[in-house]
Amino acid sequence: MALLAIGSFRRFRFEKETKKIIEEEKNRSDELLLNILPEEIADELKVHGKVKAHRFNSVTVLFTDFKSFSSMAEEISPEKLVESIDYYFQEFDRITDKYGLEKIKTIGDSYMCAGGLPTETERNPFEVVKAAKEMMEFTKSPKPEGIVQFEMRIGIHTGPIVAGIVGVKKWQYDIWGDTVNIASRMESNSEEGKINISGKTYEIIKDKFDCEYRGSIEIKNRGIWDMYFLK
Repeated sequence: MALLAIGSFRRFRFEKETKKIIEEEKNRSDELLLNILPEEIADELKVHGKVKAHRFNSVTVLFTDFKSFSSMAEEISPEKLVESIDYYFQEFDRITDKYGLEKIKTIGDSYMCAGGLPTETERNPFEVVKAAKEMMEFTKSPKPEGIVQFEMRIGIHTGPIVAGIVGVKKWQYDIWGDTVNIASRMESNSEEGKINISGKTYEIIKDKFDCEYRGSIEIKNRGIWDMYFLK
């Protein structure tokens, strides 16, 4: 009986420890997934094993870009360059979280985020503009020794997009549509130290933020667009 009791106790302890390990690994896996995908999308993926594309009627997309990045990359060490980009993008991540935005991706020295997904909100253009102002203020502030002092352009546009994940490896939540292309053009048509917004975004936020009209400007493959600098 004593041996049976000892055996039962050991089996119980083994099962308890195994369950604890499995639970810890599951939590780590969930945390990793949530670091890659929005919570709603991660839940859909876990339940169904795939994610349907979703259409959103009004999402505000933001792009940033550092001035003369390519030429700087030839003059300083790769380690210093990566350390500097990481310094900026960590702060951008904090700002996007603060305003409830979704970081989409980084492409070299460009940072892309959006407001209004995976849950649509009418406030998303205002939150994106506030985030853009903080990003620009941070970029202009003095940097620690060893961190490159970049100058930055920002572009913002609001419109419909389709969002989802594609493929089966290295999942990434991404967005598609002309809104993304226009936001990118707003950035490339901006100037260093300024935030360039489309006429569509301006019409939404104009009562809350001071803007300077730049005129109707032609952008590559997208026709003529009204643009405004955020003051």
